[in-house]
Amino acid sequence: MISVCLADSLPVVHYGVKSYFKDHPGINITSQIGSFLMVQDALKNKIVDVLIIDLELYGLNSIYELKAIIKSFPNTKVLVFTNLNEQIYSSNAIKAGACGYIHKSSKLEALELMILKVSQGIVTMSETVLRNLALIAKQNKTGQLHRKLSNREVEVLRFLSDGKKNNEISKILGLNEKTISTYKLRLLQKLNVSNVVDLVNKAKNLAIV
Repeated sequence: MISVCLADSLPVVHYGVKSYFKDHPGINITSQIGSFLMVQDALKNKIVDVLIIDLELYGLNSIYELKAIIKSFPNTKVLVFTNLNEQIYSSNAIKAGACGYIHKSSKLEALELMILKVSQGIVTMSETVLRNLALIAKQNKTGQLHRKLSNREVEVLRFLSDGKKNNEISKILGLNEKTISTYKLRLLQKLNVSNVVDLVNKAKNLAIV
């Protein structure tokens, strides 16, 4: 039996996933948490084969925090289940050590299959992710832009899009405010815009945030 911990901030997700796997012969949702602050204790208190986690989970501010959890609990396979853009975030999640990435628009049957594969240590992604990565490999214009942005730049851009100021972002990410300003300048240059409003609009048009 595959033991699964579901980490998601939305009660409806907990209800839907728990209900779907209620009588599953091989998968058991053994714990459900609503905050990243609870992840470490959840993985310490019982054996968890697969951690299903949303990148927008309350308290999870950076992919580097997820990477630290993956490093601390190598026997637990991590499957990202999120609404964030697959083309941007899937490769970052896999690089951080996640074994799988699936968008929340996918059917629960697809999530079931991903859990079975991930539990075996097989790095796997949805067909949508694979198609998007293939597009990037062909070096289309949008794909080239995505490759120019680092993990940290994507995170800063995401918080800017949420309306947060430099000092707020610096506290969230634990970085110097001047460092955040540097990232902002890099984003303006890379996306070829002159102000934050245009930066956010362009990022949304390209589905980066």
